[in-house]
Amino acid sequence: MRQVKVRLTAVAAALTMTVAVAGCGGAKSDAGSSDAPAAGSKGTVKLAINPWVGYEANAAVLGHLLEKKLGYKVDKKNLKEEISWQGFETGEVDAIVENWGHDDLKKTYITDKKVAVDLGPTGNKGVIGWYVPQWMADQYPDITDGKNLNKYADLFKTSESGGKGQLLDGDPSFVTNDAALVTNLKLNYKVVYSGSEAALIKAAQQATAQKKPLLFYFYEPQWLFAKEKYARVKLPAYTAGCDADPKKVACDYPDYVLDKIVSKKFADTNSPAFQLIKNFQWTNDDQNLVSDYITNQGMTAEAAGEKWVNEHEATWKPWIPATS
Repeated sequence: MRQVKVRLTAVAAALTMTVAVAGCGGAKSDAGSSDAPAAGSKGTVKLAINPWVGYEANAAVLGHLLEKKLGYKVDKKNLKEEISWQGFETGEVDAIVENWGHDDLKKTYITDKKVAVDLGPTGNKGVIGWYVPQWMADQYPDITDGKNLNKYADLFKTSESGGKGQLLDGDPSFVTNDAALVTNLKLNYKVVYSGSEAALIKAAQQATAQKKPLLFYFYEPQWLFAKEKYARVKLPAYTAGCDADPKKVACDYPDYVLDKIVSKKFADTNSPAFQLIKNFQWTNDDQNLVSDYITNQGMTAEAAGEKWVNEHEATWKPWIPATS
């Protein structure tokens, strides 16, 4: 969800990080047929994979359909968000299949450089906020009002928070205004990065199971909300433009209509692959189900995508282009 700054020295290296999708059923029977659809020069669709499981769920289902129903090869590239957008210009990326806002990147790559196209919503509704385990909201009823956070700062101190309360974030590349919020709301807290979505989830689960105080950045859609209860902390309400200056943000996060972004070159093919991604729309519950398969049921992304596709034909059938 989510990216701010990247060192230029990391760009070239990250763009070369490629993970080829392993087919779930071996060789594809139509891969070499004369009417197999083509994307790019070798019939390959290059999907960016951003580092959270909900995104991976989108890509798992789309990847399965592209390979098994439309006869494409799918090349999945593990990239941070901003680097994924740079891939539109270099030709390294055909599609981002879960974008969280990024109006600045849309201006750069869609409006100004004209190398990318917005393909509309995924159907998922995105929420970012601060949360505490439900037991904390029950024990300290006023803790869910951000105005009272300083009152409880000592509860959240850790060895990493320098004598202040800890606000735990995930991957540093995720979209976050948290450092600015702590400063501008005059909170006696320090943002500490867990390093990944998995580490953030583990901390949240431990906080519930062990009744450990935890204030943490989190988001929906996310399978964890279906497993355990967390209470959102109320920050000053979001209003249009209140986050326009990243350094002066003093309001909560907006709700996001998650969307799909593709390269202009890929869009211009108007291929079945392009049409499939354009037609793709599902719900938070759909995504959470596939995410749960991957995270909690020991499935590979490919197996999770296949399972969902096998069990939800009525949902995905309308996404398949009529000409395929």
